[in-house]
Amino acid sequence: MRILIVDDHPLVREGVRTLIHSQPDLQVVGEAADADGALEAIERLRPGLVLTDIGMKQISGIALTGQIRARWPRIDVIVLSMYDNPEYVHQAMQAGARAYVLKDAPSSDIIGAIRAVAAGDTFLSASVSRQGSRSEAPPRPILSERESEILACLARGLSSKQIAAEHDLSVRTVETHRQNIRRKLRIEGQAELIRYAVEHCRTPG
Repeated sequence: MRILIVDDHPLVREGVRTLIHSQPDLQVVGEAADADGALEAIERLRPGLVLTDIGMKQISGIALTGQIRARWPRIDVIVLSMYDNPEYVHQAMQAGARAYVLKDAPSSDIIGAIRAVAAGDTFLSASVSRQGSRSEAPPRPILSERESEILACLARGLSSKQIAAEHDLSVRTVETHRQNIRRKLRIEGQAELIRYAVEHCRTPG
């Protein structure tokens, strides 16, 4: 896993770099102090994962996340933040971040987040999850990229067999994804899932 660290505090970058280098299968390939430096470094180094601070001088880490995901959709982003505000978490994940880790969380959270994202999952620091559960309007559960694709297909009225053919998957895999989507969204039946997909996914035309 090739990782780029983006933070305007050199001491933070050094600490995160040292932590990551303690893992033999993880490699920090570059660092940047701001969004412009991050975009240039990504173009040059093509990391697989970007760890970015949320509060930077030029543009926020949330805005940077959106730019990265728009230009390089295969590059995953983890947001590091001092803030456990549920709205920041929601905005970061909506922008395309795969994990949200608090800077004062145990160092194992960063490694855990990296490994979760590498496995195709999402990750939130424990206190962030608790804040979200206490929020009056908690953010929508975060679906994986594949789950989002399948939800969009359901909104188009495709069956599991048609989705499987379109995405070169087995029907069983599609059904498993559908079950995972229902579990994350706390949806009971297939009809409710289809209705949710139609209401929340934009279809072409």
